[in-house]
Amino acid sequence: MDIAQQVPQHPRVRDVLSDQCQRLFFEYLESFDENEKKTMIDELSQPQRSTVLINYRHLSNFNDRVARVIQDEYYRLLPALSRGLKQFFREHLPKIEMEAEKLERFKRTVLNDKELYVAFSDVQMRYKLRNLNTSKLGMLIRITGQVIRTYPVHPELVSATFICSDCQMVCPDIEQQFRFTQPLMCRNPVCNNRVHFALDLTRSRFVDFQKVRIQESQSELPHGNIPRCLDIIMRNECVEQAKPGDRCDFIGTLIVLPDVSQLSMPGVRAESAQRTQGSDDKGFNAEGVRGLKALGVRDLTYHLAFLACHITPAEQTNVETLLSSDSKKKRIETMMSDKNLFANLRTSLFPTIYGNDEIKSGILLMLFGGVPKRTLEKTSLRGDINICIVGDPSTAKSQFLKQVSEFSPRAVYTSGKASTAAGLTAAVVKDEESSEFVIEAGALMLADNGVCCIDEFDKMDPKDQVAIHEAMEQQTISITKAGIKATLNARTSILAAANPIAGRYDKTRSLRHNVNMSAPIMSRFDLFFIVVDECNDVTDYNIAERIIDLHTSGTRSSVPSLMTSYTFNEIRDYITYAKAAVQPKLTSAAKEHIITLYKQLRLRETSSSSTGRISSSSTPITVRQLESLIRLSEAIAKMYCQEDIDIKHVQEAYRLLSKAIIHVDQPDIDLNEYNRPTAVPDENMEVEEETTRTKEETKISVDEYKRLTNMMVYQLRRMDEEQETESQTSGTNVVMPGVKRRELINWVLEQLADEINSLDELARKKATLDKIIDRLVHVDEILIQLDKRTVSQFGVATEPKDSTATEEEEEDNEDPEGNNLYLIVHPNYVAEDQ
Repeated sequence: MDIAQQVPQHPRVRDVLSDQCQRLFFEYLESFDENEKKTMIDELSQPQRSTVLINYRHLSNFNDRVARVIQDEYYRLLPALSRGLKQFFREHLPKIEMEAEKLERFKRTVLNDKELYVAFSDVQMRYKLRNLNTSKLGMLIRITGQVIRTYPVHPELVSATFICSDCQMVCPDIEQQFRFTQPLMCRNPVCNNRVHFALDLTRSRFVDFQKVRIQESQSELPHGNIPRCLDIIMRNECVEQAKPGDRCDFIGTLIVLPDVSQLSMPGVRAESAQRTQGSDDKGFNAEGVRGLKALGVRDLTYHLAFLACHITPAEQTNVETLLSSDSKKKRIETMMSDKNLFANLRTSLFPTIYGNDEIKSGILLMLFGGVPKRTLEKTSLRGDINICIVGDPSTAKSQFLKQVSEFSPRAVYTSGKASTAAGLTAAVVKDEESSEFVIEAGALMLADNGVCCIDEFDKMDPKDQVAIHEAMEQQTISITKAGIKATLNARTSILAAANPIAGRYDKTRSLRHNVNMSAPIMSRFDLFFIVVDECNDVTDYNIAERIIDLHTSGTRSSVPSLMTSYTFNEIRDYITYAKAAVQPKLTSAAKEHIITLYKQLRLRETSSSSTGRISSSSTPITVRQLESLIRLSEAIAKMYCQEDIDIKHVQEAYRLLSKAIIHVDQPDIDLNEYNRPTAVPDENMEVEEETTRTKEETKISVDEYKRLTNMMVYQLRRMDEEQETESQTSGTNVVMPGVKRRELINWVLEQLADEINSLDELARKKATLDKIIDRLVHVDEILIQLDKRTVSQFGVATEPKDSTATEEEEEDNEDPEGNNLYLIVHPNYVAEDQ
């Protein structure tokens, strides 16, 4: 027999507390019923499962003493819990009524070959990252944070078996404490080997290992402080459970790890280099390069980490929790029956901001959101609503963003000027310890399933704006850098604020020329709100009163102007319930109404772009505006907790979208811009009168121009409908489409009789109408001017010529002003709403 095997083994010191805990935990497992035991066996029989999840509250109800001991000494008692679990299966496996083959396979593959672990759930002791210190080491606690960086999964050596290179002595079960640890010396008493050992991979034990970095949530961060970060170590089933941007609850214990990053500091390399200089004449080092022990005090450098045994998403209040509380359930039902729910929610959400009801409505609908969809081709259609507020300085733009970031539980506030593309989306950075490239989440990923508030959006660099195109529409972030190719989720709504280029918003120019944004990124915003600082006595007084009330008291309960119908917590609960419990769908009537409204917007945009003068929309109407209309309708129905989207919801969404699609203010129209050719003047006509009439300027406002244009278009179309109806009734062909020019002018003058007070004013109004018709025919191309010969060329039948017709033709030939010509409306023109 080998001498090394005859060496007496010194008995280890028994841990009495561990033995007692193992026995009590064994008794707790014996209290499980037959179904729970079978469930544990089925789960552990799976190749990827090696952990039994224990409900801590259930354990506390069974034996409060052992639960408190486990909570205080979790890291110390973890091996004892694993031994108690294996002991339970060894003793009770024959007593469980299951198939013999399944039990034998479980005994062979699980008890003999697999290491079992114990994890806990439903732990109530929760600490903030800022409150973690060495007094919490080894305790079973729960922490909450947001994942900002993930590392790849790799195997970790937890129990190693070494073979002595000198005597081939086997040194099994050498525990690895987060670093490669060799035996201090060979177990063979005749072998004094302390250095030369070989790792036996076949008899060593590895587990899946992953490290993530979390950051404390914005809601828990004190004002003016830098967020704290902590590394989370996950093993076995916990790996790949957290992704960048996720908010998770981590249950485990706080531990300390050797700070390996200190080994790569310049001082260490210099120290090692100095040792190599002391070589002898034969070239051998006198001392050699030593490991951690040679670093002296650096071996005592540690940092805190968290060893997680169970991970769950840190979702906010769910529907079951809300409905379990009778008071919250009644409050939600009361809010659902509120007839002025929209207005009350809008006022309660922004009590310190006066006016801007349309912006408040849009932000409120953004918090409710639409319904995300997924097509048969696995294409995702976003349900989140993006909003951009553009306006003059000191118009509460940043206040809206701050209020939303403080109200929403998953909101991130950032500034566009201080943000880069990597800071907004995601960055690929190098790990300090392993020198591997890992993904670090940006603002959009941190705001996943929330709101990302970006102030000074127009100050962003154009290349940084391009980086968020994918995140705003597809709600994903694709990264292909440093050998990493990944597609990450960024399911967030964007609330942006921007200032005009010139400092003040120019109403005479379109939105595209007022902000420093590209057309693609502008089309990705569902709503654009323009805030202009205009002087108004009533508005200025109310704003000043609201600000003074806020400064004098600072509380909503003491000032009537700041009192609201609902509190922030009630609004959060209602939004949570509506988003989770209601998934509205379009009805057939709502679908037809949306199509009709979209066609009107497109035709109006087409007619505006063709004329260039009747109207000028602030944003182009594309398919994205159709999707915005659908999302807004879904958000309104969701706010009222209705499963069906009605026409009234679509109409409200269209009204809000129309407010966002503002029209550009234009200067007065010069009707003399187009001068119609006139006949050669008579020699007896005075030259001075002709010069005066030519130089006379006739200007009209855009609103008045639109009003008179719509009156003429309405009359012409009404007459066409009457003639068509009369033709169908009598069975005869229409003599002439449209209305004579002079008849149209006379009809308009009759409609404006109340506005005319003198003959001179009548003459001026008649001349103005005449010039408006010329402009509509030759410049805007809204009206088409025809004579009888032109109509006959298009095959329109006319009555047989008689003496009366001959007189009319002679009258047309003697009509240089064209008063007897016929006018019709261009078939593609869509009248604007007034």
